[in-house]
Amino acid sequence: MLKAARALSWWALIPPLCVIVLVAAWGHKVGGVGLVIVGIALVAAVVVAVHHAEIVAHHVGEPFGTLILAVAVTAIEVGLIIMLMTSGPEGPSTLARDTVFAAFMIVCNGVVGLCLLVGGLRHREVEFHVEGVTATLATLSTVAALALVLPSFTTSSPGPTYSGPQLAFAGTASLVLYAAFVFVQTIRHRHYFLPLETEGDDDHGAGPGRKAAAVSLFMLLLCLVAVVGLAKVESPAIEHVVAVAGAPRAVVGVVIALLVLLPETAAAVRAASRNKIQTSFNLALGSAVASIGLTIPAIAIASIWLQNTLVLGLDPKDIVLLVITVVVTTLTVAPGRATLMQGMVHLTIFGVFLFLSFVP
Repeated sequence: MLKAARALSWWALIPPLCVIVLVAAWGHKVGGVGLVIVGIALVAAVVVAVHHAEIVAHHVGEPFGTLILAVAVTAIEVGLIIMLMTSGPEGPSTLARDTVFAAFMIVCNGVVGLCLLVGGLRHREVEFHVEGVTATLATLSTVAALALVLPSFTTSSPGPTYSGPQLAFAGTASLVLYAAFVFVQTIRHRHYFLPLETEGDDDHGAGPGRKAAAVSLFMLLLCLVAVVGLAKVESPAIEHVVAVAGAPRAVVGVVIALLVLLPETAAAVRAASRNKIQTSFNLALGSAVASIGLTIPAIAIASIWLQNTLVLGLDPKDIVLLVITVVVTTLTVAPGRATLMQGMVHLTIFGVFLFLSFVP
């Protein structure tokens, strides 16, 4: 009992410590030892965020737990993008597009591929509800095309941008689709998103009480704020390294998305190792839907307030990668089961995305 109490105290102590590190580093030029401390705090915040997310998920049940984590991470992602937009140079901004597209590729190929690889290695074949996953994928494909592809082909405004009315319509359509998706996921067809029962399932024990879940929810939010804030502190160093390496500026969006999505990635892979691939898909694909469906409308409003031109349309290379990702993901989820082979395909596409981000 004493050992459990000590473990609980450590889990509760780390988030405030990470926030203290964030407050101490915020607004200062951090280098050397400071960057090491910030990095350690960032990793600690990710690990603890996963722990508290699992407690909340166990209390509220699926798919509400994964939905809470996805929406929380997306809300913090929006805040981070807006902060970087306000601190960046004036003029057309591609940061939102680069970050959202990077998040799409990371979750649909990196996270999904890693989950299928881990699940396939441990359990040979993983199964999931095809109805829930295909509904998520259909929503994701639509909002991705609406936000990232169509602006490259419209003619009402110059460049890969939307005009004011077009941006308002696209943002509204994305919000309506996401609201319908949440309604189906949590109320109308909730059973499509529940993990399949598996042999040796040990998740039916007594869940945490309401007080413990409330504390974990608060700690989860602290961890997410710490993750994004510490990533913001690291961003000048990231931008400097990218500039020195001669890599495209879009790499900054890739790195930011990787850092912000660390908690969801860790939670999804852990679920896959327990043969809960449905939970992994809820986290991965659900977070991609939230990232596009909520981030683009919020950033659109922010761009009007900041009086910046919001560049959304992808270039032909990235459109090809997006289309390949949607097609391959459809083929992966259509049978309702998958093996490590599908995981390797997704990871290969993810590798191509990373390589072309650095060498376009």
